[in-house]
Amino acid sequence: MVVPAALRERGIEEARVWSIPMTTRFRRITVRDGVLLRGPEGWAEFSPFWDYDAAESAAWLACALEDATLPRPAARRARIPVNATIPVVAPAQAREIARTIGAGTAKVKVADPGSSLAADAERLEAVREALGPAGRIRIDANAAWSLEQAIAAIPVLDRAAGGLEYAEQPVASLEDLAALRRRVQVPLAADELVRRAEDPLRVARAGAADLLVMKVQPLGGVRRCLELAERAGLPVVVSSALETSVGISAGLGLAAALPQLPHACGLATASLLTADVTARTLRSREGSIPAERPEVDEERLETAAATAGRARAWQERLEECSDRLLGPGAGEPPSAQVLPW
Repeated sequence: MVVPAALRERGIEEARVWSIPMTTRFRRITVRDGVLLRGPEGWAEFSPFWDYDAAESAAWLACALEDATLPRPAARRARIPVNATIPVVAPAQAREIARTIGAGTAKVKVADPGSSLAADAERLEAVREALGPAGRIRIDANAAWSLEQAIAAIPVLDRAAGGLEYAEQPVASLEDLAALRRRVQVPLAADELVRRAEDPLRVARAGAADLLVMKVQPLGGVRRCLELAERAGLPVVVSSALETSVGISAGLGLAAALPQLPHACGLATASLLTADVTARTLRSREGSIPAERPEVDEERLETAAATAGRARAWQERLEECSDRLLGPGAGEPPSAQVLPW
């Protein structure tokens, strides 16, 4: 893959395209792919989902460029507590995932078009059984509910879970999220309204959420996330964007640098991919992951190499995003108004 000139001028030496099947359908996809960029600080990941246009994906490239060329901020902790992530699966499989990942917290996906409220409740009951009474359970609806649906569903799922830690992005709009917060007792977390917003702080200013979910790539990098967290004044949960261990490592870097980290993070997602590109996969051990930068393994990266057609598509996408981020007259990518160059 050819490194665009603007990226090479800023220290990117190499770019490689990867494509890895997933262990189960997640976020309505079965294969995850992206680009690794190598700079003086090592490899970094650029992997926006395919439904993101160049304007939105430019923030993901800003993150990769920062992570490949600048040292990460100083860490305040060496290990990061993480949650298990439970896809929309049958209760028995949900129970097994919650047991085997060894975490005391689980995030359970709900409100999928292929599921029902009753099935979601059964999944939550199974996870509670696996974690025991001391475990924490949170749900993620990915903005699928209307306000009325959320008002009806959250109490049902709260009872099924034996108490929810919080509900993540239950509705799509800021106005509905603020209204919902006044109608339910379960704390609410904002995800899409932060990472896909031109103004990520609008949620905090509106008093629409109790905490913020931050994903490093969509928000333009670790430094940008730290700035946003400070300005928002709300607790932060760091989550992954279904990345390889390279991308997860950047999320761990953010979680390690935050002044406070009161909640387990959603960074134990490497198990959702059938393979990895690093010599050692960043997996949860007894509910936490070390905040480290793993070495990319050349053999694994070669095995995960994308097809020629997919590599061409990523070449075009990388060039388009590079022009958007760094080219003449480039505008500011969403959520990345302050960049380190």
